[in-house]
Amino acid sequence: MSKILVIEDDPFIRDSLIEILLAEDFQAIPAKNGSIGVHVAHEIIPDLIICDILMPEMDGYQVLHQLRCNPVTATIPFIFLTARAYKEDVRQGMEMGADDYLTKPFTRYELMGAIYSRLEKQAAINKQTQKKLDDLRQSIAISLPQELLVPLNSISSLSKIILENYQLAQSSEIGEIAQQIFVDSQRLHRLIHNFLLYAELEIAASEPEKFKALRSRRSIYSKTVISEAALQKIKEYSRENDLHFELQEASIQISKADLQKIVEEIVDNACKFSPTGTPIQINSTLEKNTFTLQAIDRGRGMTKEQISELGAYIQFDRKLYEQQGSGLGLSIVKRIVQIYGGEMIVKSIPKKQTIVRLIFQSGA
Repeated sequence: MSKILVIEDDPFIRDSLIEILLAEDFQAIPAKNGSIGVHVAHEIIPDLIICDILMPEMDGYQVLHQLRCNPVTATIPFIFLTARAYKEDVRQGMEMGADDYLTKPFTRYELMGAIYSRLEKQAAINKQTQKKLDDLRQSIAISLPQELLVPLNSISSLSKIILENYQLAQSSEIGEIAQQIFVDSQRLHRLIHNFLLYAELEIAASEPEKFKALRSRRSIYSKTVISEAALQKIKEYSRENDLHFELQEASIQISKADLQKIVEEIVDNACKFSPTGTPIQINSTLEKNTFTLQAIDRGRGMTKEQISELGAYIQFDRKLYEQQGSGLGLSIVKRIVQIYGGEMIVKSIPKKQTIVRLIFQSGA
């Protein structure tokens, strides 16, 4: 049963709409003004919203703006009710993201026609989203075994060497092999974690309730979290001297774990694709409630075409550079940033440098 939210300050019109919708087997939820309507929309995540334009305190345009600014409610089909349908009013609403207009007075036939049209269109969008998820599952099914086999084969081979030669081998040799087994096992663990995390993020992004839960994180102060996560990651490459910071403190709306993951991945990406001895710069700035975090490396860079194709399971020039990993790092970063309403921008000059820039709204 589809949920339809009716935001209307006129009690007669509101009650009439609710009565019609209930008779058509919809779950109808009333809201007597715009403020209540926005609150209810965030709470119940309706399948469609019908909203009057001319209301006191918060009019329909303001309601639409608030809902479209929140990723959880941004894609909900939205139908305006209006006593006037001037061309400029219709254009304003459509530019803001309204899906349809109904001019008062309207017939039951016109109302239901508009509702079914919007719901059918949304169903088509949901079907396309489901196809993307199915493609994701297929990609995981194909890519995961191949990526896991590389470190697993190494662990297996090295373990066999120890088993067959431990009585004759020197302790230093066994120590070196054990160290490589540990490195490969850590890589295997990270691969599995990243595959599972990316799948979880993609699924959550397509389900409003899960999306909402991921975004309900408290603000944290960023400077210490960023520096500690970056240092921990770069130690894995023994490149502590290459890391440079220029950080400005800021409170941002994100969980500590998600910010740590973002920093780990952008530093890991910089380390993989730049030679030891070249600088890796981690900067953060706060300007007018906009927090920007960026990583700059002096590595091989990417072309515009490669940046445009950036996504999970895509690796560029793998045979040429023998790069490891599934290509999930920046895809995970991009999805996490989007969940918090931010943006990831990648700029690169081939064979010179790459800049990964992440933009958030400050939580202060």
